[in-house]
Amino acid sequence: MIKTLTVRGAAVRVRDEGDPANPPVLLLHGIARSLEDWAPVQERLPAHFRTIAADLPGYGLSDRLPGPADLHSLADGVLATLDVLGETRPLHVMGNSLGGAVAMRLLCDAPARIATLTLVASAGFGHEVIINLRALAVPLLGRRLLRRFDERAARRVERSLFHDRAHATPERVAFAVQAFGRADFVAVFLETAKALGTVRGVRPAWRRDLLAAVAAHPRPTLLLWGERDLILPSAHLAAARTAFPDARWHLFPETGHMPQIERADDFARITTDFLTTSS
Repeated sequence: MIKTLTVRGAAVRVRDEGDPANPPVLLLHGIARSLEDWAPVQERLPAHFRTIAADLPGYGLSDRLPGPADLHSLADGVLATLDVLGETRPLHVMGNSLGGAVAMRLLCDAPARIATLTLVASAGFGHEVIINLRALAVPLLGRRLLRRFDERAARRVERSLFHDRAHATPERVAFAVQAFGRADFVAVFLETAKALGTVRGVRPAWRRDLLAAVAAHPRPTLLLWGERDLILPSAHLAAARTAFPDARWHLFPETGHMPQIERADDFARITTDFLTTSS
């Protein structure tokens, strides 16, 4: 069930499924995305979990919270959202792309609230990133590009996320146009992109600092990537395995940036096994 919470005066969406007494699984989406990216997982994870997919503040159809849209603030906004929801137990956190970096930031900022990490094509393990995101860091250019975001641009973006372009459905394209039409969304997107990257790629300083901080809080970790990821290349998986030497991992063949959609059944099977055996 999708509900809208009032978090620090802002309207923030969550999709909350399952018995609230069950072990909680938090699902965090990527940059310029929304909780809809986790629908296949929420439909497939066993009923003995409570699954919570949240719009990061300012993304999807949610309002932004006061303050900058950087990694610290996004993580803090997630914690505030969970507090309003009344979920304060240790969480199994799954994060895709930017959501993976937010998940790691949560572990560093509130280690007692994190039980496990599942990092899905996560940001934080290399500087390479698709040129579309690098362009947003160029002064004035980013805002000019986003002003021209229409159905044709949305279709190109959706297709870049999947190896099988059939997943770039008309419904996903229409939702992207709707989300980009929100003033908060565009502003937060640009702020996040500039905070985390430059025209040369993902900034090294925050990656280095984040991984060093994460190392102080070891948790059971699962690393997942798509072999044909065009956004954050699968070569980053090697760096992720170095940062998490005890982690389980899986590389999905013929798969793009969002295996939770493109390989939904296999994704649910692998993550269910991980969550069950790591609890």
